[in-house]
Amino acid sequence: MRCPAAATPTTGVTEAPSPGLREQVARLLVVRGSGHLSDGQRRYPRWELPNGELQDLLAAGVGGVILLGGSAAELRLRTEQLSGWARHPLLLCADVEEGVGQRFEGATWLVPPLALGRLFASAPEQALLLAGRYGRCTARQARALGLNWLLAPVCDVNNNRANPVINVRAWGEDPATAGALAAAFVAAAQAEGVLCCAKHFPGHGDTLVDSHLALPVLPHDRQRLEAIELPPFRAAIAAGVGAVMTAHLQLSDLDPERPATLSARVLEGLLRVDLGFGGLVVTDALVMEAIAARWGAGEAAVLAFEAGADLLLMPADAHTAIDALVAALSSGRISLARLTQSLRRRDAALARLRPPASAADNPMAARPLLQLAHAVAQLETAEDLELSRELVQLSTGSQGPSGLPPGPGVNLIRVDSALANPFLPVLAPALQRPLGKGYAPVLIDGRAPSPWRADPEAPLAIERLPQGPVLLQLFVRGNPFRGSAGGEENWAAVLRQLLAASRLAGLAVYGSPYLWETLQPLLPPDLPAGLSLAQIPLAQAQLLEQLGLPRSALEGGFTD
Repeated sequence: MRCPAAATPTTGVTEAPSPGLREQVARLLVVRGSGHLSDGQRRYPRWELPNGELQDLLAAGVGGVILLGGSAAELRLRTEQLSGWARHPLLLCADVEEGVGQRFEGATWLVPPLALGRLFASAPEQALLLAGRYGRCTARQARALGLNWLLAPVCDVNNNRANPVINVRAWGEDPATAGALAAAFVAAAQAEGVLCCAKHFPGHGDTLVDSHLALPVLPHDRQRLEAIELPPFRAAIAAGVGAVMTAHLQLSDLDPERPATLSARVLEGLLRVDLGFGGLVVTDALVMEAIAARWGAGEAAVLAFEAGADLLLMPADAHTAIDALVAALSSGRISLARLTQSLRRRDAALARLRPPASAADNPMAARPLLQLAHAVAQLETAEDLELSRELVQLSTGSQGPSGLPPGPGVNLIRVDSALANPFLPVLAPALQRPLGKGYAPVLIDGRAPSPWRADPEAPLAIERLPQGPVLLQLFVRGNPFRGSAGGEENWAAVLRQLLAASRLAGLAVYGSPYLWETLQPLLPPDLPAGLSLAQIPLAQAQLLEQLGLPRSALEGGFTD
C-alpha cells in the first residue's frame, strides 16, 4: 500500500522546482494589514504592512491577510481592494473572538466567551443556544464585510486564574464546558459560509507566560493533555472546524527541543494522526517573541512548515520566509509533495466558503457606493442587538442597595491605558454617569503619575485625591502583551484602606471574575458593588444602572 503524502520521506536529492514554485510558496503566507485604507491610519505600523508592499506581495501570490482596525464600512472597502490586488482568491481573516465589533467599529461587540462558560454551569442548554447565536452573528457580519475566516474560537481551557493572555477569551474553565460551547460556535458560524479556527493547539490555558513576550514551557504529559487540554479541540474537530492554530509553547514531555508550532511530534503526530484532523493548520503569528526571539524569519517559516503547518501567519519578513521555503523545497530538505499537500488543503478550505452574491442578485451592484452603504446599514440586525443586550445582562451582577452618596466625589478608574482604549470613549457610561452625580473622573494607568506609595497596608496615596466619596471602577482582564492577568496592583489593600477611611462609595469590576472573587468577600453587604465580565459601554451602562446610576444627560453628547 502506498504511503500518504504526509509520510513521504525527505531525501538528500535536490528536486527541480517548478516555474511557479515561488508563487506557490507565497500562497502559504498570511500577512498583516490594516483595516484602514490609508497608510497614515495604520494602528500598528510595526506589523501592518504599507499598501505598496502589501500590493506587491499579493501580486506575487501571497494568499492571505489578517486585518485589524477601521470601521465596518472601511473593512468592506478594504477587503474588496485586497482581493483586487491578489492573484488568487484570498483567505481574509481577523481575531474576532468577541464579535466583529471587537476589531471594527460599527459591527457588534459581544461579551467575552468566558461569560457563557460561567453560564453553562447553571444553564447549559441556554449557554449552548447563545454560543450558536454568538457564532452566527460573528460569521454573518464578517462575511458581509468581506472576511471569510474567523480566527476563533479559543479552545484553550482557562484553568489557571493567573493566565495573562487567555483568561476571559476562553469558552470555559473546564474541558467539557470549553468543548461544548466552542463546538456550538463552530457549527453555527461555519453554517454561514465562513471558516473557523480552533486555537491555540495543543492548549494555552495553563500558562503563566504570554507567548507574545516569551516562550511558555509546560511540564504536562500526554495523560494530562488528554484530560484537560485536548477535549475542546476534539470537540471542535468533530464539529467540522476548518482550521487549527498552533500555540507557541513548549511541552517538554512531548518534544524537549521545539515549541509546538515547530514540532512535528505535536502537529503531525498529535494533531494529524492521533486527533485525525485533516483541515488547515496555521501557525500563530511568527513575529511573536516566543518564536522570533530564537529563530529568524526564514528558519522559523521552514521549521513550521516542516513540522506540519500549512499556513504561516505573520512571518517577521515575508520575503525572507518565501526565500527560505523555496530554498528548502529546491534542495530537497522538504519534498514538493509536502507543498502540494498544503496547497490542496488550502484549496479545499476555500471551496467550503459560501461565494458572495453575484451582481445579478444585487440591484445596486452597478452603484457600488450605494451597495456599500446598504450592506453596512443592514449589518447589525435587531437580533444582533438583542443578543448583545441579553449576553450583557446575563454576565452582569451586583450586590448591596442601589445608589451612591451624593457628590462631589471621586470616580477612580483603573485601565491599562487611557490612550488606547476603545471601550472608554469620552461619552462612555463609566465616565458620564458618575459625573452626572458629581463624581469627577481620576484615571489610573501605566502612563499617569503613580498613585502608589510604599505602604503595603495603605498603598493608595489618597491624600492626592480630591475630597469626597470614591467610586472605584476597575477595568481588568488578561490580554495579549500585558504580561499578567491584570490587577497586579494590591486592590484588596486599597479596598481595606478606603473602607477604613469611610470613603468607599461603590465598586465596579469589568472583565476579570477572578479579581471580583478576590475582592467581593472584603465588601460590606450594604455597599453597592458588582461585576460585568464585559468592558464595553453597554456593559458599563448595565452595571452602573444596577448600582443606582441611571443614564445621564451627559451621555447624549454635545457638539463643538
